[in-house]
Amino acid sequence: MKWTAGQLPDLTGTVAVVTGGNSGIGWHTSHELAAHGARVVLACRDRARAGIAADRIRAKAPSAQVEVAELDLAAMDSVRSFAEGWTGPLDLLVNNAGVRAPPKPVRTVDGYELQFGTNHLGHYVLTGLLLPSLLKAPAGRVVTVSSIAHFGGTAAVVEGNVGESYNSQHTYSNSKLANLLFAFELHRELTARGLPVTSVAAHPGVSATGLVADPAGMGANPVLRYVAPVFLKVFTQSATAGARSTLYAATAAEPGSYTGPGRFGETRGPIGKAKRLPLADDEALARQLWTVSEELTGLHYPWTSSAVGGHP
Repeated sequence: MKWTAGQLPDLTGTVAVVTGGNSGIGWHTSHELAAHGARVVLACRDRARAGIAADRIRAKAPSAQVEVAELDLAAMDSVRSFAEGWTGPLDLLVNNAGVRAPPKPVRTVDGYELQFGTNHLGHYVLTGLLLPSLLKAPAGRVVTVSSIAHFGGTAAVVEGNVGESYNSQHTYSNSKLANLLFAFELHRELTARGLPVTSVAAHPGVSATGLVADPAGMGANPVLRYVAPVFLKVFTQSATAGARSTLYAATAAEPGSYTGPGRFGETRGPIGKAKRLPLADDEALARQLWTVSEELTGLHYPWTSSAVGGHP
């Protein structure tokens, strides 16, 4: 479909949290939401960089309501601190932040493999702890950002990227498959309970962002760190274009849907219904991953607006 950010509705009164909103797809998502009236919180591990990103948004949209907050998805204490500091309803949570393919295995402070811990478990816990606030909004919505890389994922995703020899790309693919399994299982759980929160997923295609060059991921390789920005700028779409899928998912997509660009192997082009690995629709695998996530983090979702989240 020929949908652009210019078709976003007036979002005045909407409160949104965008993880990793300081750069790339997250920044462009945050900018457009704020430019259309939403109050946007950039939830980032580096508060100083988030502050600079917020200033850039205000420079482009002087009336923007944009705030910054510290959130390190690789540290459960940070996730809990962010959620405990949240007050009031939350209309939109965009689970965007992530780390991609560090060349050597890395563990989070809680002992999880970095990509599984950050890309999936961090967002699993964050969403659960913010669920009461999402339920207090008139129509809460959760957008989980996946990737075409999820096609490289396997049923071993439930092992949390441990128990086998480390392959950086495979572990990334598994974490992105986990994102889809989570988004669709969340949709089923919410629907079964008749709760007024929407869960959707999106992917940006292949876009020129800082994810590949991030020192915490592939950018740990100094050659990739310097070559990636040039390659991406020449051979991929812009981050502005990449954000379209997330923005559509955040405002217009049907519950339980998956949105992405539709051309050149879904790497770019007009957005629409995205293809997904059959495993992404495996309800038994999704339920197993949910159970594993509960066991690893200790968090069982509170399914009423007055409930208090468990302790990861």
